[in-house]
Amino acid sequence: MVAKKATKTVEAKVETPAASENVVAFDLNKVSETYRKAAETNLEQAKENFEKIKVASDDATKAMEAAMDTAKTEGAELGMKAIDVAQTNLKSSISHFEKLMGVKSVAEMIELQSTFVREQTEVVTSQLKTFQEASTKLAQDVSAPVKEVAEKSLKTFK
Repeated sequence: MVAKKATKTVEAKVETPAASENVVAFDLNKVSETYRKAAETNLEQAKENFEKIKVASDDATKAMEAAMDTAKTEGAELGMKAIDVAQTNLKSSISHFEKLMGVKSVAEMIELQSTFVREQTEVVTSQLKTFQEASTKLAQDVSAPVKEVAEKSLKTFK
């Protein structure tokens, strides 16, 4: 005997809803309005960011110009100090040489030379201190405008 497999067929009746039933309302005007508002907001933000970048760029340019003007002016002053130092040292050396030409003994020459070396050491130490102070001031004055703009820009873009 052969067993028959029973199969049952289920029929389902599918009803098609009417056009107005169970359909999600999709209003294109509302969607386009939402996208338009988002685009306007993004455009406004882009304009604001561009303006901030433009202001920061202008400020940076002005700061660099100020820094270069300061470097030029104070650099020239530092150069003039160097020339004065060279002239002072040259005059001192010539004067010392003239004195050495007039010595009458080795002891007098040694005393003259040791006095010159001691005095020149003090003078050169003082000159170096002056140069260090002037160079430090120059570096601070040159970097100050740039530092201010950098700090302002960092606060703006935080």
